[in-house]
Amino acid sequence: MRRFIGTGLRGIGYTFFALASVMVAAYAFAFLKALPYNPHNPFMASFAAQGLVIPMHFFGAGLALLLAPVQASAWIRRRWPSVHRTSGWLYAGGVLAGGVAGLGMAFHAQGGWASGSGFLLLAILWLGVTGNGIRYAVIGDIARHRHWMIHSLAMTFGAVTLRVILFTGTMALELPLEPVYIFAAWASWSLNMAACELWLRWRRRTTPLRSAARAQAA
Repeated sequence: MRRFIGTGLRGIGYTFFALASVMVAAYAFAFLKALPYNPHNPFMASFAAQGLVIPMHFFGAGLALLLAPVQASAWIRRRWPSVHRTSGWLYAGGVLAGGVAGLGMAFHAQGGWASGSGFLLLAILWLGVTGNGIRYAVIGDIARHRHWMIHSLAMTFGAVTLRVILFTGTMALELPLEPVYIFAAWASWSLNMAACELWLRWRRRTTPLRSAARAQAA
């Protein structure tokens, strides 16, 4: 019964992760296609002034987010390892493009350095964590590869968390945009990272217990 409940909860969690990732990725590509310009909108005016880093970031981050559910799927990893590897390299390319562009965008973020420093740190960590995960895959240390790439996926999913925080703060709670945006610049990825680390530690604790229970049942 516990295994059934656990499998169901994991399925619900993965479905939410996949749908949210695809929806925000679709928004990124739609935005990239239209690239609306409104001089009265501070975000649009700032984007127009930054040049190519904006489409580079939206394309790279959108690609990484679109492929995140593929990389997170144990079912795909077991049955089609070649698909996992190919999409993994494409995911890494998306992170590289999105992260490098994010480094430049951080210096022009709304809210000034209070939000820009959060985005700058995210870009640095996103690139470093993903690069380390790839390094472990190349040398064949699959356990560490998965550990680091799960953290990379958590930061990639920050694009979803960012929009949830902005919607909740500005639309639901009707708070001023700037403080909500500064909070989101830090919380959108740090909360994901904290939740990811807690989940990984919980799995390390419970995996031996589940293995022992299965051995007794057998």
